[in-house]
Amino acid sequence: MFVFSILDLKRLFTILNRQTLLLKMSLYPLEKNKTHNYFTIAFYNLENLFDTFDDKRTRDDDFLPSSEKHWTQKRYNNKLKKLGYTISKIGAKISGKSPAIIGLAEVENRLVVADLIKSKGLKDTSYSIVHYDSPDERGIDVALIYNTKYFTVESSEVFALNLFDEQGQRDYTRDILLVEGLLNNEKIYVLVNHWPSRREGIDVSEKKRLLASDKVAEIIDFIKQKDKNPKIIIMGDFNDNPTNKSITQLVNMHNLYNPMEALLTHFKGSLNFKHQWNLFDQILFTTNFFEYNPKKHSFSKAHIFDSEFLKQFKGKYKGNPFRTFVGRKYKGGYSDHFPVYIHLKKG
Repeated sequence: MFVFSILDLKRLFTILNRQTLLLKMSLYPLEKNKTHNYFTIAFYNLENLFDTFDDKRTRDDDFLPSSEKHWTQKRYNNKLKKLGYTISKIGAKISGKSPAIIGLAEVENRLVVADLIKSKGLKDTSYSIVHYDSPDERGIDVALIYNTKYFTVESSEVFALNLFDEQGQRDYTRDILLVEGLLNNEKIYVLVNHWPSRREGIDVSEKKRLLASDKVAEIIDFIKQKDKNPKIIIMGDFNDNPTNKSITQLVNMHNLYNPMEALLTHFKGSLNFKHQWNLFDQILFTTNFFEYNPKKHSFSKAHIFDSEFLKQFKGKYKGNPFRTFVGRKYKGGYSDHFPVYIHLKKG
């Protein structure tokens, strides 16, 4: 029988800790090398990324230096810096790099997206832009940025939502962006969405989101006319949760998979309204992303990117997204939404 003194035990634990550290150090290069097989696909609602210039064609008066919000160049630059840093970190712990593709919502124009990819966190990555001006009355659009090292755009186009109010007047909203391209030489299709809001009330506005869902279904049918087994990713701020009809009918109609459905809980989501979590920001995809082929991409995991630096750190809204504005009061945060993302693995 062996009897160990306290000193012996301390020495033993020291040796074990050193051996564990050495083992981790020897394994680290191997683990790090594996990250090159993972690619992040993300979506982020940027909460009103407006420039400071007056666009007479849109209602951007709230985002001018002379407005009540005092949207100055300094505040604009601060927001760009924070958003760029955030995007650079999405999925990086697993992939070892910033996202290959990021869909964006609530951008005013191409200029703000260009300024974003020139920000400190993104300027060293070769990001490029797909953007079209939409007819939205507030002047906000969707866009897509992509790392040209991994993704090549072959074509892009937008699809309008033909919505009308109760008086029969056209209700102008964001277009749906379709981008076709090669992700590491594999053909994929990406749809970026920002569906009509719930501002009028959930029940009143639901029909608009159902029409948006129908339009996405039409676009998928359009893609399938020229590609028998297309790999399609549908991302966006849908202003509905994974269990709402606009999402479930789309998933069921086209045999899609929605990994976000398992992420929404009473304590977790991508945005919080009246102390209730929602997951309006989602990424859906065709089930052929589950098919393994060493030369193609397959689905790995889905996440909400809700790192602590993106959260309100105190007060009754502690844990909620750290916003740029609450009403007209400037808070200097990031966005009222957390980004969401999936990892695709190649090989």
